[in-house]
Amino acid sequence: MKAQGLTRETIRDLGATKRDFPRFEIGDHIAVSQWITEGSKKRVQVFEGDVIAMHHKGASSTFTVRKISANSVYVERIYPFYTPIIDSIKIVRKGDVRRAKLYYLRDRVGKKAQVKEKILTKEARAHMREKAKEAVKTAEKKATEVKVEKKDTAPVENKQAADVSAPTDKNTSDKK
Repeated sequence: MKAQGLTRETIRDLGATKRDFPRFEIGDHIAVSQWITEGSKKRVQVFEGDVIAMHHKGASSTFTVRKISANSVYVERIYPFYTPIIDSIKIVRKGDVRRAKLYYLRDRVGKKAQVKEKILTKEARAHMREKAKEAVKTAEKKATEVKVEKKDTAPVENKQAADVSAPTDKNTSDKK
């Protein structure tokens, strides 16, 4: 039996299913609804806080959310992006940050630990909507192109197999 040729990309994306979460970035204040099991009961609990880090590693992608709890105690939680524990994610407000990781917030307390909110004008919102629509159109176009290519490649492989077998028959008949 021949081993399958797996590339790094296919191994990295193995087990990654499409999640319909909104596109959030570092610095955004989000509410993560997650399933909690207590004994035989299951319920949804919301963890609301700022996204301070994201790691993009295919099926192993994670994001870190930091919230302020009772008595000004900060709690951080790392969520795998493709976990079935997460029910939904809602963006409460967009954050205006200039760094990829917000670990410096760990050293700050009070208002200094808050992320500044990104305020968009009407023109900026309209531009963002247009960008999102274009991204959806290009993604759909790529998906249809991939489907067409898969349909085209299957018969070609069978044709080549038939062509390879045909000349060998001719060669054997020539030798006689």
